[in-house]
Amino acid sequence: MAPRGKRFETALKTIDREQLYDPREAVKLVKDNATAKFDETIELHFRLGIDPRHSDQQVRNTVILPNGLGKTVRILVFAEGEAAHAAEEAGADIVADDDVIAKINDGWVEFDVALAVPDMMRKIGRLGKVLGRRGLMPSPKAGTLVQPEDLGRAIEEARAGRIEFRNDRTANIHVPIGKASFDEDKLFGNFVAMVDAIRRNKPSGVKGTYVKRLVITSTMGPGIRVDANSALDLRPAE
Repeated sequence: MAPRGKRFETALKTIDREQLYDPREAVKLVKDNATAKFDETIELHFRLGIDPRHSDQQVRNTVILPNGLGKTVRILVFAEGEAAHAAEEAGADIVADDDVIAKINDGWVEFDVALAVPDMMRKIGRLGKVLGRRGLMPSPKAGTLVQPEDLGRAIEEARAGRIEFRNDRTANIHVPIGKASFDEDKLFGNFVAMVDAIRRNKPSGVKGTYVKRLVITSTMGPGIRVDANSALDLRPAE
């Protein structure tokens, strides 16, 4: 294991690694301990009581964080003809023609979100190996395969902070909820929205405890355990 830095060790002195913190207190602690020279990302890590081997126990969807992610989002749209024009008008950073598709097939992925209209799936189906392992393959479930008339809304939502979440093969979900530079209320608002989205997407086949462990952390800081039951009781502001 690599040696821990002084900032990490200092942060450890302010928290109890075994305590389950109230959600609001946990958000304050993680923000206070994010003291790196760059703007650290704040993340949530969920350990779920699902069996990811079963198709009916997958947790996957999208959520729009009310206060965004504090980053510039580069949006690529697979579209042709009038749909391509609509994408440009709506502010897409890249409209993918055949040359761009060829670049992606060779491994180029310098964008954060990929949207597509259904007609383009015939061309981009072969990009699954490149886009799939990076979570960028357009799909209805992720809200990234959209009708041409919905491109404007989809681009706006992606720009505003819509993110996809999905469990991995070990029943964990890892998602960003903002930056350390956010004020506490904005971070907490995003925290509540993310936890609420996980709650609402609980598979019907799950028995017993759904969220077994919830941890909030910053890029360079230690994990802080959150009282999952208290977090799941929270609801986003109307």
